[in-house]
Amino acid sequence: MITNYKKHILSTALVMFCMAITSTTAMAQKWLQGYFIDIKGVKTTGYIYPNPGGNGPIRNEGFIEFRDEEKSTPYVLSTSDLQCFVAGKDSFVVAHAPGNETWAKKEFDFVRVAVAGPINIYATRGAGKGGGGGKKVQVSPGIGIGTGTYGTSYGGGVGISIGGDGGGGGSRKMSYYYGSNTATMQHLTSENFNDVMSEVMADEPEVVEQIRANHFGIGNIEKLIAYFNKVQASHQ
Repeated sequence: MITNYKKHILSTALVMFCMAITSTTAMAQKWLQGYFIDIKGVKTTGYIYPNPGGNGPIRNEGFIEFRDEEKSTPYVLSTSDLQCFVAGKDSFVVAHAPGNETWAKKEFDFVRVAVAGPINIYATRGAGKGGGGGKKVQVSPGIGIGTGTYGTSYGGGVGISIGGDGGGGGSRKMSYYYGSNTATMQHLTSENFNDVMSEVMADEPEVVEQIRANHFGIGNIEKLIAYFNKVQASHQ
């Protein structure tokens, strides 16, 4: 017979074991398999920590940490070192904050390619003066290899969201842009959402029909992107 004391000990041990697993998983999620392409076009595969937080080596630039091997010493790469990188399922390209905007006092940062095509959808947190570039990161395991040229068709998933509150406390609203490349980015808004997304997803009439029927909007764009990806995958 198991006494109450023994039950307590077993219960406590189980809780501690689960906490250890959770902690290990959380630590592992900081580092994702991926690759980067540097400014010379050279691709390097390894492990990426996409949003380490803190101050980077170059003022007004975003940065990532990279490991050549799973246990090797990490080193820092700034936006001026890179064209793009892929971490897990998600792809990011270097972008300059459009117009008079700044992203957490960064002139250059990484933006996620939410949808890739002739017209791309880019995502970042806290866009606008003083926004973006914080510590909040959500991850999806796995790796997706995009094709195409820098800034236009590095496709990815919707797992990692670079940016937060600029200091790690809380999070800011995700902002979206559209454009043929990062140099032409414009804000995606409620007013232009239907027209822009219908053009972006024009290859899938079923999806466009749902957009035109106002079943999706800027508030649930990630659901639309997931739906679009699902419809696309059904043809493969």
